[in-house]
Amino acid sequence: MTVAPELPNPDDLGRPWSVGEPTPESGWLSDEDLAEARGRLPMVYVDAVPVRVDASGDVVSVGLLLRMDSSGFTRALVGGRVNYHERIRDALVRHIEKDLGPMALPQIPSSPQPFTVAEYFPTPGITPFHDVRQHAVSLAYVVPVAGDCHPSQTALDFDWITPEEACSDVVQAAFVNGQGTLVKQALHWCGRV
Repeated sequence: MTVAPELPNPDDLGRPWSVGEPTPESGWLSDEDLAEARGRLPMVYVDAVPVRVDASGDVVSVGLLLRMDSSGFTRALVGGRVNYHERIRDALVRHIEKDLGPMALPQIPSSPQPFTVAEYFPTPGITPFHDVRQHAVSLAYVVPVAGDCHPSQTALDFDWITPEEACSDVVQAAFVNGQGTLVKQALHWCGRV
């Protein structure tokens, strides 16, 4: 019988590169170390397309965040970085709760399967996805949400819209960094486009 090796306690690992005590928000790296890592290697992210489904499991609405940046009002998906020693499913739940509140009640499948992998590059035009800060590889998921959603963190609002509205030129133009492409891919994957 093979015995799986015991994983080390992250607190016991030597971190000679760490400037200060890591926090859960920094994912075991100080701000300075994170900036250096972003300049040297791809970061792992998750993107979630929140959806409401009917009794037969068909997608009836898509949830989008409304944010404000230097270009004005923008639309965005739920998502963010996967922290060191964090399972993908835990990262999805953490980001959904962070962006939509603790009563969103996401229904993460027992074996999460991304519908696509998005590669964000700091150089525009390599893929439809762009992130000026870094090269990021994002696992993208369609996540049914059953509870009440209230935007938190930096979001101004959260709206449920029909799949047709989400694919419209007006809504697609409000996305930044190529996330509108992810919405279309998600809806195609669900059989709604």
